[in-house]
Amino acid sequence: MDSNHKVAIVTGATKGIGKAIALGLAQMNYHLAIIGRNEKELKQVSNEIKTISGTAPLCFQLDITNTEAVKNTINKIAAETGRIDILVNNAGIYFDGTLTISEADFKTMLDTNLTSQLMLAQAVVPVMKKQHSGYIFNVASRSGKIGFAGSGGYNASKFGLVGLSESLYRELTPQGIKVTALCPGWVNTKMAFEAGTPLLPEQMIQPEDLMKTIQWLLTLSPAACVKEIVIDAPRSLS
Repeated sequence: MDSNHKVAIVTGATKGIGKAIALGLAQMNYHLAIIGRNEKELKQVSNEIKTISGTAPLCFQLDITNTEAVKNTINKIAAETGRIDILVNNAGIYFDGTLTISEADFKTMLDTNLTSQLMLAQAVVPVMKKQHSGYIFNVASRSGKIGFAGSGGYNASKFGLVGLSESLYRELTPQGIKVTALCPGWVNTKMAFEAGTPLLPEQMIQPEDLMKTIQWLLTLSPAACVKEIVIDAPRSLS
């Protein structure tokens, strides 16, 4: 692989925010390693990336809660590309409920939205430390900053991710590795509608807005470090 190209890993890359970020990074000339659960959707996104960049991404059909598989995948990416410049921790799930959520659903959500993000960081950071550079984007949520009735389980997982992200920010920034938590409100995705958004698509944050935010962050000087960004949809503030 061309060593002049930087390498980005995107989880949950087959739809919504993850897909928008993967396509946007391809436009920025990054080599992509995309991770998702659905093989057919991975192939579709892979073809779109190849159309944009002329290079097919590395594709991994993977359940990110499988820690051993995560470690093996990151090792494969590092061995094949020689570097890892960006990790986008985007994959996540949503279940309703606070006191009504089942223990099984709560544990599944914590595993997917929080534990897996830590495991991915643990696997990626040693590569970035060797480079003395890198950027980790943790796609959290406005639900990681504000608790909402009826979604306490999800809030807990995203509050945890924001807290983890801040700890990583304080640990890694002095070593040349940037970390930013992205905390959007309602984003125009399938998951938002499954979660019961009251907004119309045009009233919501668009997935491409998250990519534009990342693009801006990547243009900042090395000394400019941003711990977190909250992006609101105005109609959801009342």
